Amino acid sequence: MSETLDKPLIDVRTIPPRERHPRIFGILGALMPGKSMLITSDHDPRPLHYQLETNFPGQFGWGYLEQGPEVWRVEIDRLEDGGSCDCCCGAEH
Repeated sequence: MSETLDKPLIDVRTIPPRERHPRIFGILGALMPGKSMLITSDHDPRPLHYQLETNFPGQFGWGYLEQGPEVWRVEIDRLEDGGSCDCCCGAEH
């Protein structure tokens, strides 16, 4: 994980719950390989991590910067060699 300057940041504490994952996935879909984004939450975003691993295996790295109990901060990296296509679908085509 690299420095936190000039990275997209989402503080999900300020976003209605139903809008959180769509916004996060919108930013992740636009990230170029080698770039990352930051997420701040009031709970462990582990379900998001599982969703990334399931839907986009090998495409994103995950690192906790802070782990509660009141604030969690995570950096998600778009991996340089994360799959075999450029469309973010996770398919082998």
